[in-house]
Amino acid sequence: MLSCQREPVNDARPGYDYAPIETGRYCVYDVSEQQYALNAAPDQQTYQIKEIIGTPYTDAAGQTTYRLLRYRRPSPATDWQLDSIWAVQRTNTELRRTENGQPFVLVLFPVRDRLQWNGNRYNALGEETYELRNVGQPYRVSDTTFNQTLTVLGQNDSTLVSQTRRLTVFARQVGIVYRERVQLQYCSSTPTCVGTNQIDYGFRQVYRLRQYGPN
Repeated sequence: MLSCQREPVNDARPGYDYAPIETGRYCVYDVSEQQYALNAAPDQQTYQIKEIIGTPYTDAAGQTTYRLLRYRRPSPATDWQLDSIWAVQRTNTELRRTENGQPFVLVLFPVRDRLQWNGNRYNALGEETYELRNVGQPYRVSDTTFNQTLTVLGQNDSTLVSQTRRLTVFARQVGIVYRERVQLQYCSSTPTCVGTNQIDYGFRQVYRLRQYGPN
């Protein structure tokens, strides 16, 4: 984390409203997930995740950070159960989100197309280049079109034997509306299976925003 104290964030500056942060704001996501393993049928799940911005606190570096309460349920007919507590922090220059104990820089400010940075600069996972694309462009999620969005593209590699893809879409005045995480290893054990996209192992996970607002 940075050791210097930053000035309070001014939402009037371009780009901050792609990541609104206030206690009680929530988002509900429909999640689809597939897990693949050798010699086993794919494990496919659908469920919902609700993220609620909790109360702020001051971290060890003197920065204002908000708890991100994450609830999960298998379907809208069931009750929410607390799944985990993450954290989110927006400074004058970046949006950081701590997920399962790992901090990531999700957005750099001010936003502009083709802006690049190391999303793993505060963790030990190794350098990964994130890039901003399609700033201000519309994006459709399920049956809803968000008129002004930006896309953050992380690793995006595809070969005959593997695929890795990380993509997050933010909408103005909303926050994250779509997330995609793909890590697949294709068959390469025999010449005949190479290039057939036969999955040996890995996972695919997609978040689609269903509902949002103040709590």
